[in-house]
Amino acid sequence: MAFLIVLAALCFLMYVAYRGHSVILFAPIAALGAVLLTDPSLVAPMFTGLFMDKMVGFLKLYFPVFLLGAIFGKLIETSGFSKSIVAATIRLVGRERAMLAIVAVCALLTYGGVSLFVVVFAVYPFAAELFRQSDIPKRLIPGTIALGAFTFTMDALPGTPQIQNIIPTAFFGTDTWAAPVLGTLGGVFILIAGLIYLNWRRRAALKAGEGYGDNLINEPAPFAGGKLAHPLLAIAPLLLVGIANKVFSVWLPQAYGKQHSFDPAVIGDAAPVVQEVSKIAAIWAVEGALLIGIAAVLVFAWKPVMASFAEGSKAAIGGALLAAMNTASEYGFGAVIAALPGFLVVANALAAIPNPLVNEAITVTALAGITGSASGGMSIALAAMADTFIANAHAASIPMEVLHRVAAMASGGMDTLPHNGAVITLLAVTGLSHRQAYKDVFAITLVKTAAVFVVIGLYYATGLV
Repeated sequence: MAFLIVLAALCFLMYVAYRGHSVILFAPIAALGAVLLTDPSLVAPMFTGLFMDKMVGFLKLYFPVFLLGAIFGKLIETSGFSKSIVAATIRLVGRERAMLAIVAVCALLTYGGVSLFVVVFAVYPFAAELFRQSDIPKRLIPGTIALGAFTFTMDALPGTPQIQNIIPTAFFGTDTWAAPVLGTLGGVFILIAGLIYLNWRRRAALKAGEGYGDNLINEPAPFAGGKLAHPLLAIAPLLLVGIANKVFSVWLPQAYGKQHSFDPAVIGDAAPVVQEVSKIAAIWAVEGALLIGIAAVLVFAWKPVMASFAEGSKAAIGGALLAAMNTASEYGFGAVIAALPGFLVVANALAAIPNPLVNEAITVTALAGITGSASGGMSIALAAMADTFIANAHAASIPMEVLHRVAAMASGGMDTLPHNGAVITLLAVTGLSHRQAYKDVFAITLVKTAAVFVVIGLYYATGLV
């Protein structure tokens, strides 16, 4: 019964998300409904002590990233830089390779360390322009961005600085370059299979006579600033964000050390404010990089940006608030579900799978799917079962690097179910519903999930690491 309660809460939230209802409203309803059926006395304590605590904690850390990312994306749009980049891309690769171009830009930014959420905000303006000019249905944009930002550069390619590739290092004593051959082969499989699927969908739409679409929402505003900027100037802010993010990621921990504290200048004997720099340096780096990107756009395109800054910034702030609240609600939902007895039933059942790598892959991807979070599901799985995974791997002579890569890649598999925060953010930013665009995101999810087992098969067949 405990398991059925958790399953019912998950299915309910996925259903309402797919139907287009707000998860800000229904995530707490689904989570607290499960608590009510498990132990009614815990409804109020779980709501304030766990759901709201995790939700507010997420906003405290990540809302500035959402806000700055949304403003950066809006400035890229209103400056005309997105249109300039699109025009250059069409001249360079042709309209028929529009999807490949978007995947490549997303991959470059993600592998450069830019947050997945920021990539969505930054890439959407010129993805929409490129798809419109290439007459590709807008509903394929989320699947295309998902392939470029949520898959191989997130956790498969060795060295990626995304959190999904960093978490396993603490459990297995590895580094982010673990299993470089397996990770690269897995990434190539995802990229090729994903592009084959997306191009098949594009050709099917073309054959049916379907164009970009009409009566769409959240469309980038037409550029009315006269002559377009040179494409190298237009792409400079995007490159600056990636480079600055890397520089800050290295410099900030050195400048502040592992821990930093200061005494607030207030009346009374206030306690020092202490911060663990290792836990927030990556967030500071992204925020600093986005500020540099925003400043660059303002310097390069002051007149066109300021002509519509007031209205454009309002729209960006509204979008950031909605996206952040959606994702934070999902984060709170996952925390409550993970605290219920039914979740423990799932975890214990998964532990019975005999093969060490298959056990790890299914456990991580299942818990990521239930919580709607790749990093959250993997953290829960490894915190509870890392010792078991390690013992089983030692018994089977499996290197820790392989455990690392399998765990990282599995986390980004079934995490992108309809209630996933990144998926909801992606759809909100692009102005599309689950019914319009989720099918293609889910197809990419299946490719990503299959890639984990391809990597496991390659390891057992060849011994490559």
